[in-house]
Amino acid sequence: MIELKIWQFILILVIVLLVAAIVTFFITRKLFARQLEKNPPVNEAMIRAMMTQMGRTPSEKQVRAVMRSMNEAKGK
Repeated sequence: MIELKIWQFILILVIVLLVAAIVTFFITRKLFARQLEKNPPVNEAMIRAMMTQMGRTPSEKQVRAVMRSMNEAKGK
């Protein structure tokens, strides 16, 4: 059987944890980018399109008010 000294075990453990952290970082970044492509954040153009589809002609003040209320709701 293989016998490891304490320092060898700790070194292997640290290396394995570092590799796992790096791999997890890249996987998470890839998944996050894919999620943003599927569901982009709401912007002013989307709000204008939504209001136009509802039969309203949005003013700039209304669009900014909706954006402000969405940002406030997101912060809570």
